[in-house]
Amino acid sequence: MWTWIFCFACLPLFAYQAILTDIEGTTTSISFVHDILFPYAKEHVHDFVINNQYDPAVREIIDEINKMTLSSQGGIEQVIITLQLWMDEDKKVTPLKALQGIMWKEGYERGDFVGHIYQDAYEQLSLWKNEGITLFVYSSGSVPAQLLLFGHSSYGDLTSLFSGYFDTRMGGKKEMTSYAAIAKQIGFDPRDILFLSDSIEELNAAEQAGMATILLCREGNLPANLTHIAASNFKEIHPH
Repeated sequence: MWTWIFCFACLPLFAYQAILTDIEGTTTSISFVHDILFPYAKEHVHDFVINNQYDPAVREIIDEINKMTLSSQGGIEQVIITLQLWMDEDKKVTPLKALQGIMWKEGYERGDFVGHIYQDAYEQLSLWKNEGITLFVYSSGSVPAQLLLFGHSSYGDLTSLFSGYFDTRMGGKKEMTSYAAIAKQIGFDPRDILFLSDSIEELNAAEQAGMATILLCREGNLPANLTHIAASNFKEIHPH
């Protein structure tokens, strides 16, 4: 199985001007997100919302949740119940992601955890940056959460590696229009952008928008009928 991954990854690629990367399962271990960040937010969400409900940023999130659920009758406790339900269902909804980012900020700043980055991702992203490739991030996690993860990583502050960060305010990650909008905003032709992700559905959407794609298959289980180039880590990716 690994032979196929190596062969795909070693295929010569066109020289891309920009790389757009996912985070979870791509630059960062899924277990860090699901075993550390998500439980931390779930454990603290009730007290955090109660204690910060009049903070302008949190108030904006509460109002957005009430609009989405078409109800403000249940008060703050209903908002918390909605947030807990969304967490249980791993919903990729913007107000939840925004609130998680605010809560994680406290955890990072207190030193409760540091952002996990794969060594191969750190080394290759640094190399590509030095080679003049422009780097961007697109994740379902909010932009503030992305900045926290890369800003408090196990390799120090890596935020300067990237020229832009995008989240679900650009649209869903499985929607072609999201990638077209990102390409337009960063000023690159989609054909000059290489998108990296561990999600085939995301790669399909990016490909439909005209981007090149590579599947990060870190666990070694290559999907059947794969139509994307695959790599087991960043070291196997050669954007030139």
